[in-house]
Amino acid sequence: MGRTLPSITQSLNEEQAAFGRFRRALRRSDQLVLDELFVAAHQHLAAAAYAADLLPMETFLLAMLLEEHKEVARLRHQVEALKTRLPDA
Repeated sequence: MGRTLPSITQSLNEEQAAFGRFRRALRRSDQLVLDELFVAAHQHLAAAAYAADLLPMETFLLAMLLEEHKEVARLRHQVEALKTRLPDA
């Protein structure tokens, strides 16, 4: 009989738990940011399930990076929009 592999959700929860001591050593503000990064990874679990050939943490880090990049792009767009509205000084 074959070995059952953990689901991608279980893998992410295990990785997050493995960072428990690291998280507790962080300042409270940094703990909240780390929690937000894991929330970002949770948003891409369906896609992560298709990356079976990668290490799970690599996939989760890429998902976190994807969300951060989307936020940077959104903020850049807002800055450019504000620049076009303001007269040159």
